[in-house]
Amino acid sequence: MRLCEAPVSESKSILRMAAIQMCSGQDPEGNLRRAVELVHAGADRGADVVALPENFAFMGSDRDRAEIAQDLDGPIITELRRVARQRAVILLAGSYLERSRRRLDPRPFNTSVLFDRRGEIVAVYRKLHLFDVSLPDGASYRESEYIQPGSEVVVVRLEGVEYGLTICYDLRFPELYRALALRGARAVFVPAAFTLLTGKDHWIPLLRARAIENQIWVVAPAQFGTHDARRQTYGHAAIVDAWGTILAQAPDQACVVSADVDLAYQEDVRRRIPVFEHLRLEACERYLLAGAKRKPTCRRGQGHRTKR
Repeated sequence: MRLCEAPVSESKSILRMAAIQMCSGQDPEGNLRRAVELVHAGADRGADVVALPENFAFMGSDRDRAEIAQDLDGPIITELRRVARQRAVILLAGSYLERSRRRLDPRPFNTSVLFDRRGEIVAVYRKLHLFDVSLPDGASYRESEYIQPGSEVVVVRLEGVEYGLTICYDLRFPELYRALALRGARAVFVPAAFTLLTGKDHWIPLLRARAIENQIWVVAPAQFGTHDARRQTYGHAAIVDAWGTILAQAPDQACVVSADVDLAYQEDVRRRIPVFEHLRLEACERYLLAGAKRKPTCRRGQGHRTKR
């Protein structure tokens, strides 16, 4: 687990955060231009923090991903560094395809990059949990065939505030969010491209659950709409406070939603319901570790029941 220390400027008790919603396609240059436009729109709203969604630069064929992957000093990250510096905002590049430097595994990473107001990279997170699922509508996704997983949990302290980084499918793993909170995270990013089928039932409940469990702010930029013949995403980019209240939620269009994050309110929530003082890790830890070795299985005939 990595805790990064970025240069600290004067901290603010109230931060305006903006979450971007996009419908990215197969044209990386066009997607990047649109992303930059939306970052400017967020900055025009007075946002201190602006967050882009997962795969903001490319939502095309899985097989094309390795061909368009770039290094951290490639044109996509270089352009976003410039924009962060120009607008003096903390900017999250929700996720892009980072070229692998591993000779034996050329699969790129699904990587999130956080920039400070000077455009410097202060944190890099590579998606831990890869989306290998078969859905009730017959759709099947095998992200691990084309993407390799990261291996680090990342928290960064920036301008007096600790930020945790996650991506999309990570949202279904509460252990990750508890680890981030225990490392001091006060706000956690969840850039996503949730499928339409799963998003309509799970997206908002999961965002609220992670916020409530850990008494954290959740900033969740999102992809929405139809990207190609087989991929539709749910959208509903959102910002959720430490009580689990949805402060902002996007409609079905490319847009920016924003909300003011009151850190003093978060402290009040944690004081009134002190879950971290009551946490019994020593009682749960051995069962979690033992359970991880005996993954639950689904017996034949007892699988997912589709709605009639």
